[in-house]
Parts: sequence; structure tokens; C-alpha cells
Amino acid sequence: MLGLLAIGPGCGHSPASSTPPPPARPNFVVIIADDMAYGLIGPGRRFPFVPLPNLQGLASRGVVFDNAFVTTSLCSPSRATLLTGLYAHTHGVLVNENVELPPAIATYPQILQGAGYETAFVGKWHMDAHTDAPRPGFDYWLSFKGQGLYEDPLLNENGHAVQRSGYITDILTDYAINWLRQPRTKPFLLILSHKAPHNPAVPAERHAAALADAALPQPASYNDSYEGKPAWERRYVRCGGSPAAFAQCPDPQPDRLPPWPWNSHDGPRLDYLRTLMALDDSVGSVLSALDGLGLTRSTYVVFLSDNGLFLGEHRLGDKRLAYEESLRVPLVIGGADLAPRRVGATALNLDLAPTALDLAGVPVPAQMQGRSLVKLLRGEAAPPRVSFLYEYQEESFLPVVPDIQAIRTASRKYVTYPGDPSEVELYDLLSDPTEMRNLAGRPEWAAAQAELRDELERLLAETGAPR
Repeated sequence: MLGLLAIGPGCGHSPASSTPPPPARPNFVVIIADDMAYGLIGPGRRFPFVPLPNLQGLASRGVVFDNAFVTTSLCSPSRATLLTGLYAHTHGVLVNENVELPPAIATYPQILQGAGYETAFVGKWHMDAHTDAPRPGFDYWLSFKGQGLYEDPLLNENGHAVQRSGYITDILTDYAINWLRQPRTKPFLLILSHKAPHNPAVPAERHAAALADAALPQPASYNDSYEGKPAWERRYVRCGGSPAAFAQCPDPQPDRLPPWPWNSHDGPRLDYLRTLMALDDSVGSVLSALDGLGLTRSTYVVFLSDNGLFLGEHRLGDKRLAYEESLRVPLVIGGADLAPRRVGATALNLDLAPTALDLAGVPVPAQMQGRSLVKLLRGEAAPPRVSFLYEYQEESFLPVVPDIQAIRTASRKYVTYPGDPSEVELYDLLSDPTEMRNLAGRPEWAAAQAELRDELERLLAETGAPR
């Protein structure tokens, strides 16, 4: 069972007399990064040479979830899950940019709005990329179509086109802070949804020359040979992601990949890290604005990513696959009455919606499939998650990566591919945290594999997933 750890001054819970009471009608600022890999902020950072003082400060003062995951590692499905507290197969947004949430599914911003909250969305929506029109549930809307642009974006403000000059992270931050400064008589929800650090990453001009002397450490799993793993993974790594290249690339022979050199000065990866620096500036500006407005003690600030990202692990970029780097995300919640602590219990993107509603004192709809994290936020005992479901639906433009249904427990992961039942992966995360050894099919792991298969079937049935 995963337990709770403490960080910060005193290394434990603050005395009751010094802990402020929870605000009766708290405000919320939810800051969403795009494709931000796990381990870039908080304790034990992977790249400590990247200066991120504001994100680090938020982590040191807030609640850090060491085991936060997404249930689909893809932008549109995950963003819909964040809004609804539902698995992708339930809300129906299974692929990127082509599908919008069904009108019958209420989001937590809509529910808060109905409960008397003033709501705003600023930034990347990334569902139905054909339109940037305002979506239901928001009193204020500022967004753009699809991925948007890092420089000089065309924006939609409350239904009106606005052409802006400058860098997207800074522009979105200015709009968010201007909205925060408006006079209001209601509690509020602000979602600030950044484009950064999505690839191809373009750093702000002020950061373009940063990290010039940085050397990227080679990931422990970089030279994964993929021996004993599905053949399509070896072809994906060797042939790339384009359908044409994949179709023309034969199965690697023999059934393993040879090692190849790591580039410790990879330009695109360094630009990705540089792009985080403007994101850090944004967080600092928002926190400073809240403080200047006297809202710090009445506002919960959530920082997370829509999904994880490979930064060379398993020789991969992108996400989608069921490896840890794709599933894991940063998640920090601070402000209001929360004391600094680290939480080891599993948290999911499913949980944002019920957590916000619970903190606001608004009933959580029974159909939400996530759980409130409020007890964990306050250092109280909560029933542990035995497992969670991971799912991915093949996208027509990228048939390289097939449908995936998987489960992760505290110590193991079981991955299946419905299109080819013969391909199965099983990892013991305690002895093999980098997921290099596929244990599926080994006689000594037959009983464990059967248990995990049963647990996957239970989750699929419980959540109404297709099988």
C-alpha cells in the first residue's frame, strides 16, 4: 500500500492552531502545461540545471503528488478527462482535435458556474480544432484553433478574432492576470491552459540562448533493445512514426535493436527545456498577482500536465505508449489552507473534476469516474487505488501505434493490444522500474499474469469500456 510522506519545514503536519480553516467558497486557478514530462519539477528533478524557481517554489509550498498519472496519454482525450472526471471511452473524445465533448456531458466548470462561480478559460482547448468559438461553462473565453502558434497568435476572445504580436506563453499569462484583476462578487475558476512546452518547442526570445553549456544525461532505458517485446515497437523505434516509413520498414532482424549513440546536446530537447522557462515565468506572474490581490489564502492553485512525454527513454519521443514516461505527469496543488507535503498515493487526471467540486462544497455527480483527492490533500487517510485503466485508441494518421488497454497497479503493469491478443507485456515495476524486461509468457509469472488479466477485465467491465 502506498502511504503519505511529508516534506517542508517541520517534516510533518502543521499544528491545528496554525492551520487556516478551509475557505468557505474557495477560488481555483488551474494551470495546464502541454506535454510536460514527469520529474521536471519537485524533489529529485531530472534536469536541475534548468532554472524553474516559481514552479519549484509552488512545489515546496504545496502538495506534490509523486504518483500522478493520466488514463489516456494524448492531448484531447486527457483534456476532456480533466474537465469531466470520465475515462475517454465514457466521454467519447478518443482522438486528437477531431471530436468535441458531447453537450449532454457536464464539465466541472459548468457545474461550478451553475453553483454561482464566475469562470474563465484562457489558452489551448485542443478539441475540435476546426473552431476556436467559446465553449459552454465559461463566462470569459480566450483561445485559438488546434495547436496554435508560439509567435503572433490569432486568438478568439469571447467570439471575436484578435490578432496579437508576441510570445504565446506571455500573451496568455497577460490575459489571465487581467481577468483576475477584474472586480467580482463571486468565487471564481480560472483555467490557464498553455501551449508550452509542446513540440516542436520554440523558446521565448529571452531564453533562446539559455542552457548553452548543458549536457543531457542519457536515460537509463535509452538502449532498450526491445527484445521479447511486440515487433511493432521495434519497427516504430527504427522506422519512425510516419505511416509510409512504417509500411516500408521490415521487421528488425534479429528480434532486438542494437545500441546507438545518445546525443547529449540535442537541440530540440534543449529547446523543449528552454520553453519551460517562460512557463515558469507565467506561474510566477500568476502567483504574484494572486498575492497582490489578497487572494492567496482563498485560492487553490493546481499545476499539472495533460499527459507525459518521452525525452529519449526507450529511444522514444512523443507519448501514447503505456510506458511510465508517457503515463506519469507532474501534479502540484497549493494555496488556501494546504500545508506542504508529498503524497505517494495514486492520483489520476480523472480526479481533478471531483476534487475541485469537493473543495468547493458542490456535490460530485455520481457518474464521475474519478475520486476526490481532498483527504490526501489534507494528510488524511483515504482508501488506496488498487489499479487504474489506461487506454488509447489508434489514430488514423498514426496507425503505427495500435489500440492499447492496460492496467497499472502499485507494483506491476499489464499491457494488451486488442487488435492482436498475442501481443502482451508485463512489467514488475519494483525490480524493473525502467520496464526493460517483458515478463509476459514466462512460466514463473503465469499466476501473476492471470491475476492482472482478471483485474483488467474487472476494470473494463466496471467502467463500461469496450472489449
